[in-house]
Amino acid sequence: MKERCNLTEARVTQADLLEDLEYRGLIYQVTDREGLSKKLDSERVVLYCGFDPTADSLHIGSLLPILCLRRFQLAGHHSIALVGGGTGLIGDPSGRSTERSLNTADTVGQWTESLKRQLSRFLDFDQPDNPARLVSNYDWLAPLDAISFLRDVGKHFTVNYMLGKDSVDSRLANGISFTEFSYMILQAYDFYRLNKEHNCSLQLGGSDQWGNITAGLDLIGKMGGEGAYGITMPLVTKSDGKKFGKSESGAIWLDRSKTSAYQFYQFWINTDDNDVVKFLKYFTFLSREQIAKLEAEVKERPEKRAAQRELAREVTRIVHGQEAVESAEKITEALFSGDVTSLSEQELVEALQDMPTTVLEDGAETGLIDLLVAAKAAPSRRQAKQDIESGAVYVNGERMSGIDTVIGAGHRLHGRYVVLRRGKKNYYLVRFA
Repeated sequence: MKERCNLTEARVTQADLLEDLEYRGLIYQVTDREGLSKKLDSERVVLYCGFDPTADSLHIGSLLPILCLRRFQLAGHHSIALVGGGTGLIGDPSGRSTERSLNTADTVGQWTESLKRQLSRFLDFDQPDNPARLVSNYDWLAPLDAISFLRDVGKHFTVNYMLGKDSVDSRLANGISFTEFSYMILQAYDFYRLNKEHNCSLQLGGSDQWGNITAGLDLIGKMGGEGAYGITMPLVTKSDGKKFGKSESGAIWLDRSKTSAYQFYQFWINTDDNDVVKFLKYFTFLSREQIAKLEAEVKERPEKRAAQRELAREVTRIVHGQEAVESAEKITEALFSGDVTSLSEQELVEALQDMPTTVLEDGAETGLIDLLVAAKAAPSRRQAKQDIESGAVYVNGERMSGIDTVIGAGHRLHGRYVVLRRGKKNYYLVRFA
């Protein structure tokens, strides 16, 4: 059984679901609001969202649709996570100005398996009465032959219709290959197959997927199906205009080996006051009452950053589990106080992952001045001496006062690390090989 992250879930009923999604700002477009509302109120709906394997991990841009699938499952509906093992070999032009690089079948296959494992941490595939499903469109796209596909599916799409879609129209100036031009038809065919084989009547996607989703609705109708709907979620933006999901060190991944739990936690705790309530609605399962209380805290006591701390705790718990939350908070406190001696080796490495790191050959002893220069914590021996004499240098959180101090094996944390700090915030990690 796959380990699934513990969620703090405010459950809603089938009847309240659409209204709750609207309260949270999670609906950007919907094909038939009234018809979908009636359907959700009266029956358990099968829905899906697709995730193409363009890397070996999803990033937080994918977290919004993943959690939406979870919200539907909690309300009693049947969620399907589709991994694009087939469409990942083609490339989606949506939201891009240039052609994607094509990856090999082996690479896409490996990434598909990685995404399957990752999605199993968020959706409950073992729930007795309403398990989520995980499928790959490679299963039905790979066996297709070109002639049958063009005759049976392609005939339902006019070139004028496809050119009218934003995902295609926005690429015409720079050029678009026939490969990516055809992506819309493949995604439409996914919806048709799921509709036919699993009675799937609802597709979720980002706002850039509107054209692909409506193409699927049209195909289902032309091939004899009925009663299908589509919902798009908003593009997540930050109030300062910077791209969401990026940090100074790059993209924020859902894989802990690519973005540590501490880095992940810090990304959320650094959320701007203007964004934090919106992100609480988007990315947590907190109730309206809890969110309203935190919103009041932002207005009345913004310096406390209570909303940011709760956001960081909740999202880190969802993605990495409660132990990761406790570890991230432990690291945060250690760096704030300067005492890093209580951190485990993994926590120490995570804490200083983005700090300047110097690897030195193992030696018995090293003078503190030489160590500061080697670690580039000081530009010269003269400056290193001045920093020590002024009380600005710390080793593993302990202030150093002697210019003749020698750093030996006894100073090494976990037998191999020495943490230097100059001033309040300038950390340097020395690792002995």
